[in-house]
Amino acid sequence: MFNKILQEKNSKTTVEKVLFIVVGLLCLTPIISPPIALLLGIVFAQFFNHPFPKQNQKATHLLLQISVVGLGFGINVHSALQASTTGFIFTISTIVGTLLLGFILGKLLKNDTIISYLISGGTAICGGSAIAALTPIIKANEKQTSVALSTIFILNSIALFLFPVVGHLLHLSQAQFGLWSAIAIHDTSSVVGAAAKYGNESLQIATTIKLARALWIIPLALMSTFLFKSSNTKLKIPYFIGYFIIAIIVSTYVPFVASISAYIVIISKAGLTLTLFLIGSGLSKKNLQSVGLKPIIQGIILWLIISILSLVSIIHF
Repeated sequence: MFNKILQEKNSKTTVEKVLFIVVGLLCLTPIISPPIALLLGIVFAQFFNHPFPKQNQKATHLLLQISVVGLGFGINVHSALQASTTGFIFTISTIVGTLLLGFILGKLLKNDTIISYLISGGTAICGGSAIAALTPIIKANEKQTSVALSTIFILNSIALFLFPVVGHLLHLSQAQFGLWSAIAIHDTSSVVGAAAKYGNESLQIATTIKLARALWIIPLALMSTFLFKSSNTKLKIPYFIGYFIIAIIVSTYVPFVASISAYIVIISKAGLTLTLFLIGSGLSKKNLQSVGLKPIIQGIILWLIISILSLVSIIHF
């Protein structure tokens, strides 16, 4: 009896591995779009056990960074500078406003202070990357980090599908949508996924502004060190942003690289699609159930306010 149960378990694990790999490979083809890849990952997580749970987080983190750097080869230096200048004031005002509002909401909802701070930081800057940078500084435990990440990733999943629809309904230009998605969508992966669906110009603007926004992790981390009095922890700087900038410069001024940049971008987009599948596959029932209602409420309110206010500002100003 025991051997039979063990065989059935091994057989199920093999099926899960094969299915996971097959879907992952399909995500590298034009057949699967970024939103569909995320949806496939979420569906997989609800019906199957993740066959590679330990490797998934590392692979997601590394693949996202490589893909984003690759997208830099499709961006011109002059366009990047213009996009960064356009979004600078929005960046400062929305980051400060989101952090203050997050603090107030956390108090009103009586959320755990650390969870509230992580959600606010993730919403204000760049989702999971900001949370990962802040976690060791404010000494967040695994449960607190998991709740904050799950909250952000759930809202990211919704944004990836919702934002392009809203953009088309409101007839936003490529530039307007790129700026809006970079400000109002938390994670770099979902920003790039939504912008890529909207158009190439939108993709370039959104990626540039989002990564410029991600640099604000550094002052936020320094401020967090002071607030939580954790001077002994190391500051994690997102070094891949530097590689992204190098990619932009090289593709603009080196003719040979410019001639193959289109192919690099295609490969990078495929890598991003696979990244979204990996992210979705990590949103299991257990992870979703562990979030709780109050953190979700805080995350939704913050997200709606920053989305609506930034959209109104972009359209009218």
